Amino acid sequence: MTSLPPLKPKRGFNPAQVRLLAVVWVALTVVVGVCTFGAIFWAAGGFAQPTPTAAPTATPAPTFTPLPQPTAAPTVAGKAPLPPLTNFMLGGQAIHGGIPHTDQMKQAGMTWVKLQAQDLTVDFGPAIDNAHRLGLRILISVVDKTDEKYKIATPEYQQKLADYLVTLATQGADAIEVWNEANIDREWPTGQIGGANYTDLLKFVYPQIKAANPDTMVISGAMAPTGFFGGGCTPQGCDDKPFLEQMAAAGAFNYADCIGIHYNEGILPPTQTTGDPRGNSEHYTRYYQSMVDTYVAATGNVKPLCFTELGYLTGEGYPSLAATAPNFAWANDTTIAQQTEWLAEAARLSRDQGKVRLLIVFNVDFTTYDADPQAGYALIRADGTCPACDTLGAVMATP
Repeated sequence: MTSLPPLKPKRGFNPAQVRLLAVVWVALTVVVGVCTFGAIFWAAGGFAQPTPTAAPTATPAPTFTPLPQPTAAPTVAGKAPLPPLTNFMLGGQAIHGGIPHTDQMKQAGMTWVKLQAQDLTVDFGPAIDNAHRLGLRILISVVDKTDEKYKIATPEYQQKLADYLVTLATQGADAIEVWNEANIDREWPTGQIGGANYTDLLKFVYPQIKAANPDTMVISGAMAPTGFFGGGCTPQGCDDKPFLEQMAAAGAFNYADCIGIHYNEGILPPTQTTGDPRGNSEHYTRYYQSMVDTYVAATGNVKPLCFTELGYLTGEGYPSLAATAPNFAWANDTTIAQQTEWLAEAARLSRDQGKVRLLIVFNVDFTTYDADPQAGYALIRADGTCPACDTLGAVMATP
């Protein structure tokens, strides 16, 4: 029998070799993949460097819009800088536009002067310039003392008045008081007196003033403080409280920046609200604080008050009031020392209570002393001194 040739050895891998080969293959695949990815990634720019950012800034606190008001005027060659407008300011009514007692006014802490136009022909441009040159702001109170005033309710006269007020605003008046004591027939035609009628005038002139000079403060005409009309109105006039209420109902205070007020019949300290020895002693017009509170209530406290006249009458240093000015004999016992103290206290209350923005003292330096004893109200007394200047100045210097 022929024998078969031996079998050739089997070519291939045994199981152990296969396992090793698999491990090596996987390892090579991973290495090659990683290298390939790295090359592509590097070609694309590699890892981007972070862009530095600015440090975060704090969010600013909200800014509250202040009440619209002009700022102090810049210094002009030959003129003093005007004092800033503040929450409470003090001034005085001067005898004329020359303002001869400016130094005493500033000693008293006054930054405003008031003058009154008594017809519509006087040019106040020089007086306005002079006040500003002296470093004072100026209020012009406009009323007509001629017979023309009885045309005040007519469209033709109201336009004439508006034109005059526009001129004052254009000339730089810091404030204008529109008319004076329109609640009595001495200043407004009989039978046409009322808060709504006066409001019609304000509505007419206010936008014209503001168009001419938006920085001119418009003050509604202060009323005569009175209870003569029994708490209401007659054809001859109105008590000031109902007149104010009528103005408020007619929307008057949308056409004024400040509400005019007068107080000049006090014979007691301004902190006192009872005890006036005259008849009708409980009437609000007898007392500073009652006047302020009555006006705030009647107007709804929508605008601040501006005293365009506040004064205390004393005949000390002059002939007896009882003999010279019988209608003012109620102030016969008031002394200069009381006038000095009461003016300072009224200024302090006005400042601290936040209801009054401007207080004009009536008056600084009037000299007439007759049936209308204006010199008896004056800060500059018969001997030329100003006792109230120091006490007012102390109040205004105190925060």
